[in-house]
Amino acid sequence: MTTFTIGESDFLLDGSPHRIIAGALHYFRVHPDHWADRIRKARLLGLNTIETYVAWNAHEPIRGAWDTTGPNDLGRFLDLVAAEGMHAIVRPGPYICAEWHNGGLPVWLTAMPGIRLRSSEPGYLAEVSRYLERVYDIVVPRQIDRGGNVILVQIENEYGAYGADKDYLQALTDLTRAAGITVPLTTVDQPMPDMLRDGSLPGLHLTGSFGSRAAERLATLREHQPTGPLMCSEFWDGWFDWWGGIHHTTDAAASAAELDTLLAAGASVNLYMFHGGTNFGTTNGANDKGRYAPIVTSYDYDAPLDEAGNPTAKYAAFRDVIAKYAPVPDEYPAASGAAPELRVELEGTGDWLPERHADGDVHTEPPTFEDLEHIGALVRYDCPLPDAAFGDDDRAALVVAGEVRDLAWIAVDGVPVARLSRTDHDRAAVIPRGEVLTVLVEDQGRVNYAERIGEPKGLVGGIRLAGEPLTGWKARPIDLSAVTAGIAHAPAGSTAGRTGLRGTFTLDVPADLYLDTATLGKGYAVLNGFVLGRYWRHSPQRTLFVPAPVTRAGANELILIELDQVADAAVSFVAAPELGQLEE
Repeated sequence: MTTFTIGESDFLLDGSPHRIIAGALHYFRVHPDHWADRIRKARLLGLNTIETYVAWNAHEPIRGAWDTTGPNDLGRFLDLVAAEGMHAIVRPGPYICAEWHNGGLPVWLTAMPGIRLRSSEPGYLAEVSRYLERVYDIVVPRQIDRGGNVILVQIENEYGAYGADKDYLQALTDLTRAAGITVPLTTVDQPMPDMLRDGSLPGLHLTGSFGSRAAERLATLREHQPTGPLMCSEFWDGWFDWWGGIHHTTDAAASAAELDTLLAAGASVNLYMFHGGTNFGTTNGANDKGRYAPIVTSYDYDAPLDEAGNPTAKYAAFRDVIAKYAPVPDEYPAASGAAPELRVELEGTGDWLPERHADGDVHTEPPTFEDLEHIGALVRYDCPLPDAAFGDDDRAALVVAGEVRDLAWIAVDGVPVARLSRTDHDRAAVIPRGEVLTVLVEDQGRVNYAERIGEPKGLVGGIRLAGEPLTGWKARPIDLSAVTAGIAHAPAGSTAGRTGLRGTFTLDVPADLYLDTATLGKGYAVLNGFVLGRYWRHSPQRTLFVPAPVTRAGANELILIELDQVADAAVSFVAAPELGQLEE
């Protein structure tokens, strides 16, 4: 039986010192047909371990509907890691951050009345227990001491930056052990004394998360973990992007030098990220530290392996460093080269917005997405406008009492009149006299960090017109798959404004592609039924990555769900990605 334990100064594999040189690869951000390729390229870099989070809301978006198929097949992913001769580290959260929507927590969970997230509150722990038991059903038989390849399991995630509920950490530890996890358990926090103290327990092995000043951070970590191996389990080798920002990169040589410092000190490491992947669909998270900043669709992260799986200059620099401390295979992965360039003529189908509900519940205030039990990105709201509110004027002030979450398009009698943005702290608009107010609200991404996890979406706090509450609201949750099907079969119509667009193109063989969205406004791109993600004529991201398994030889159908701009009558696929301008 192979064993993996923690010794006085080292990780021990069958009693012998062993250094972990790992890379983060999130199975839920990579098309499953690409898993084996990305794992193999990790081994060719010189890595011996793959680390992954587990995204609860990917597996159970609806309570009780547990899914481990296709892109959610964690067991298959771990088996592919084993087939490549590599170990695995599993970080099941339940909170993962990861710039993933809601920090990985399901919306149905965070919407529960009275729930206290990331705490020892009994209702929360009951749901977490059920979740972790399902994850551990997959992980337990794949542990290294049972013939598998899983060597470490993490408890929670950077908990010291959030709270200090030791009963919560103990409960997670107890249920993890009770489920049959026998490999060592770790925690991770930024190497700050209060975080390392609050986010750990005796018996759990502390690790750090940082991307610079490695020697200093390892020294701080050693003060709080006096014995056992030092490990940076999140070595930040890049960074993420948000809409309205720049494209973040880190210097390859500088990152390689920090990695060298880590390995020269004898520490183990996990590259965050080795390969970032993509926030397909509407899975991107957001941050809000005074200003709401939704994450872009690409999670390239300026990682050693780029979004399409190509080695970068950072891959080469890291490989040279790793070769000083561990065996590195002779084989070097080839880049895929330029992607096919295509021009696709688009046909408009007119406004795709579903009609307002003729029947259904009438609400005093606009119900939140959570009230509607809607996990999608869009809700249509309609409300009659009282003529008396306008008095002798033809215009009146409309004010959202709380907050717009996150982007609202306002129309009166079907005519667009305003747009309110949470990012810009918009809460008010002047609207003309009319009969019906329509507000289309988009959830641009759920906050994945700190106290705003789980906040409700929609028009929060109600709406006032000329100082008086607007009542009589009807709400219609919008299903993107139904909208896509409608655009595919609708008769031709306008290509202007909030419209559906469709086009076809042919390929000789399936291929990775880059969809240039610069001529579009804001919306969602769908190829052959697969939602590639959000696009926006807003910095920084300009192209969407299309994984080859989504394409097919012969005819391919592209559908664009445009939200607010006039779109050109054609779109292009280009040879290389364009993720935005760098900071000067």
